[in-house]
Amino acid sequence: MRGLLLLDKPEGPSSHELVVEVRKALGVPKAGHAGTLDPMASGLLLVLVGSATRLSEYLVGLDKVYEAEIRLGEETATDDREGPVLFRSEGWRDLDPADVLAALRSLEGVQRQVPPAYSAKKVRGKAAYRLARRGETVALDPVEVEIFRVEPLELRIPHLRLRIHCSSGTYVRALARDLGRMLGVGGHLSRLRRTAVGRFKIEDALPRGALEGTHPPELPLLSPAEALAHLPAVEVGEEAARHLRQGRPIFWPDLGLGPGEPIRVLQGEELVAVVCQEESLLRPRKVMAGD
Repeated sequence: MRGLLLLDKPEGPSSHELVVEVRKALGVPKAGHAGTLDPMASGLLLVLVGSATRLSEYLVGLDKVYEAEIRLGEETATDDREGPVLFRSEGWRDLDPADVLAALRSLEGVQRQVPPAYSAKKVRGKAAYRLARRGETVALDPVEVEIFRVEPLELRIPHLRLRIHCSSGTYVRALARDLGRMLGVGGHLSRLRRTAVGRFKIEDALPRGALEGTHPPELPLLSPAEALAHLPAVEVGEEAARHLRQGRPIFWPDLGLGPGEPIRVLQGEELVAVVCQEESLLRPRKVMAGD
């Protein structure tokens, strides 16, 4: 059994806990998620099952869509509702909605974002949140992210509800923090729900309850080929598929793709391998065993 399962994670459990539940429900030894959600967050979690776990690297980099709620007037240690308040301001009472909208627009585009101190980013080989919990000062380097669109859904200052389309690696908690600082009143993330990852939508996800007392055939897994449908594809015959499964490259006309760009190789509806093209060769990077 292998493939991709779309789950609607509730608030509370960690992403890892949901993965453990999938393993038990399906009776498989291997499963993993392609992009974590904090326990506080809910929404779309991509869970890869069986040998499909090897395909995670082709999914974690997909862009994301979130619905976020931000509370202005309070900045917290964790940049979300779960941390102690570091700063309070009543200045939000004087904010004009036009000023808030202008600040939201300025968040769009490519930017250098400083991750939250309470994050899994590594500092001196240790997770930043572990150091922060010990009271150590955590200085994280900014990383480049892109905010494609920030759409206001509801502005009831000091409470904002937004839809955010962003690149992988973006911390919405950090966006809430930065917005509060731009407005001079502080801010933190009070709720977060992921509604899309690449082409995958929350509407197609299973609730957590679907994992209880189920049998493997009752959980709809997307095949490895479907899971990577966002990648360009070529189709090969039996002999070429055999060569690739043995780790050998095959000759192929130039596809005109960028260097190192991953390509799906299909035999019918089955994913044979993920390859990269080097001149006139398709070189396997990840090989899927035949059924």
